[in-house]
Amino acid sequence: MNDTIVTDEVAATAFRRLVAHLQHRTDVQNIDLMGLAGFCRNCLADWIAEADGTLTRDEAREIIHGMPFAQWKDQHQGEATPEQIARMKESVAKNADTH
Repeated sequence: MNDTIVTDEVAATAFRRLVAHLQHRTDVQNIDLMGLAGFCRNCLADWIAEADGTLTRDEAREIIHGMPFAQWKDQHQGEATPEQIARMKESVAKNADTH
């Protein structure tokens, strides 16, 4: 992958917009994001923590969720159905090919 397609400034602006969009769309469950795209808000937060090197996973998740993860989970996350879990597992398996 060529990471020089956009400048860091453009990438940062797009990233901030993505985070704002995910914070706004609390109706979209992480399990559904995992099932469709193979990543979710928590994955994004984990990538931030890994890239930063000083943030904990909890700190990074608070950045992405706009609140502590436990609070976000209580307010917005429902129980996953067996169908959602199966779709997530199938989607995540595709990640192994490139990650």
